[in-house]
Amino acid sequence: MVSLPLDPNLWLIDGSDTYLLGIRHNGQVLFDEQSPYQRVRIYDTLDHGKMLTVDSLVMCTEKDEAAYHEMIIQVPMVAHGAVKDVLIIGGGDGGSVREVVRHSGVDRVTMVEIDEVVVRASRQFLPSLACAFDHPKLTLMIDDGIAFMDQAADASFDLIVVDSSDPVGPAEGLFTPAFYQQVYRCLKPGGVMTVQSESPSFNQSAFRALHHCLQGVFGADQTHCYLTILPTYPTGIWSFNYCTKGGAHPFHSLDRSLAATVAQTHNLRYYNADIHTAAFQLPTFIQQLLTDGAD
Repeated sequence: MVSLPLDPNLWLIDGSDTYLLGIRHNGQVLFDEQSPYQRVRIYDTLDHGKMLTVDSLVMCTEKDEAAYHEMIIQVPMVAHGAVKDVLIIGGGDGGSVREVVRHSGVDRVTMVEIDEVVVRASRQFLPSLACAFDHPKLTLMIDDGIAFMDQAADASFDLIVVDSSDPVGPAEGLFTPAFYQQVYRCLKPGGVMTVQSESPSFNQSAFRALHHCLQGVFGADQTHCYLTILPTYPTGIWSFNYCTKGGAHPFHSLDRSLAATVAQTHNLRYYNADIHTAAFQLPTFIQQLLTDGAD
């Protein structure tokens, strides 16, 4: 066994009372600012590139962020097949916008991020993620996503992406039935919503509660959980939920040629046609989690 120094000045520790994930960095903090909402830092890690944290929780690293951003965006974009108007709630690192604007058929993207500090830090130190912030199709708003949804017009968007942090602090209101009822209202008929929905191993109660919440709003047959592998998130497994307003099933009628073309044209690092389908095949313990306590 290799003995590593446990100097707290060289490690970012993320986890809980029973589980810890450690990521070693070079001891320098590239960005550190307390916003009105949270503490935003960027570190330079030893083998994962630059890493964004919020209140000492890992948001992304350059090495494995594709497993998150490609899956939260490319899955609904390809499954829908004709997205024109997109809304992103959160997503301050820029990775979700980057993935959306890969699709030339998109007409408009609106991004509503509550914390301008995250956007500013990402622009400066995470250019591979923040590269689309000046895209002509993007309207970037520093605002409260919940308030924005309350005021948005009915049937405004083909795709709504809720790219939020964990359900604490400013993101807590993004995990409620009232918020997702507004999301449903603002989707066009046939529209799709995707949301990051926590780890089914690390935060089982939040994972299960959000899935049941979404089933209550969209209907059980319109709500589908899918997974990705993220080594720098606690337990290494993370989930999303794909919900539709009477729209396409996420993989039964998947256009595999479109999925393959998107992956190859843009040299995607994680997403491909096989991953698109496989992500919805859930281990038994996750199926049981989602069944337990359901109405």
